[in-house]
Amino acid sequence: MAQDYDSPRGKDDVESFNLGKNDRTAAEDVDDDENAIAGEYELDAADPVTEDPSVTVIPMQKDEFFCVDCYLVRHRSQLGRTDPDGRQHCKECLGMDDGHRA
Repeated sequence: MAQDYDSPRGKDDVESFNLGKNDRTAAEDVDDDENAIAGEYELDAADPVTEDPSVTVIPMQKDEFFCVDCYLVRHRSQLGRTDPDGRQHCKECLGMDDGHRA
């Protein structure tokens, strides 16, 4: 059966909310001590300091440059502009992309 949500509601249809000053028990029951809350959680046994890196870092090659806009190392074919102060920008960041995206 469809219900008319625009019709006036009776007293029985509306839930009563007690918003008086005496309704503070829920707020008082909350523990605000962050250290006590944090102490309940236990971290995994993995120690990121002693783990072997799973990625081999290769230094930037002679035919690559660092884009100062997107912070990516790119191939020289993607060089869009070099500022007088030596800062390099890729074509994609300059909006000069020729539409050969993957």
